[in-house]
Amino acid sequence: MAPSASEGELRVRFQEELSQIEQAALGGLDMVREQLRRVLEAVEHQDVALATEVVGGDDALDQLYRDLHERILALLALQAPVAGDLRLAAALLHVIRSVERMGDQCVNVAKLIPLDGHHPPTHPTLLEELGVMGRLVSQEIEQAKRAFAERDLALARDLIHQDRDVNELNRRVFQFAWESGDDPDAREWAMHMILAARAVERMGDLSVDVGEQLGFVLTGQFEEFRDASHPSPSDAAPSV
Repeated sequence: MAPSASEGELRVRFQEELSQIEQAALGGLDMVREQLRRVLEAVEHQDVALATEVVGGDDALDQLYRDLHERILALLALQAPVAGDLRLAAALLHVIRSVERMGDQCVNVAKLIPLDGHHPPTHPTLLEELGVMGRLVSQEIEQAKRAFAERDLALARDLIHQDRDVNELNRRVFQFAWESGDDPDAREWAMHMILAARAVERMGDLSVDVGEQLGFVLTGQFEEFRDASHPSPSDAAPSV
């Protein structure tokens, strides 16, 4: 039996709302990129005021998470979705959680900056490595957003290759900081840079998580992306 007009209209409203939620969730990734840019600028210039602004700016990401979480749950209560829409709604719950956690990582970095005072004994190599990490992760976040918006699974899987460079830089920051010398102030600052690098590296991991959620949307199966040394299963045919 064909659906009634009211059922059809409800279905249209459901899909429109789900599309709006997706756009808002992906817009959160843009907000995260801006937070990352600002916190790395604060690290580079030891700008305590800017770091404080980053901490305050996280409120908007937290609110976005709460709003979209409530909208998704309300939407699922409105109408029983078909399989594809249900997968998308479930994936978006994970995406907005990843966005919120990325924002938290920026806050973690920002809170390190006042601990070192206004003129810590910084080292240009560590700052350069951290800056490169931040730029690579920003590119990862943008790629994750584009892959999800365009339903491009190959682009999403490519995130794992981008993430390898970030992981390598994280290891280099750790090694350089570990060998930073005996001056207590310099070593303390270097240890803080290890924590900052770990936070940035974690944002890269969360970008990969967004890509993995796209895989779930398209195939109906959750697949943990792996690099060439740990091959992933063959592509599954998209479910309907």
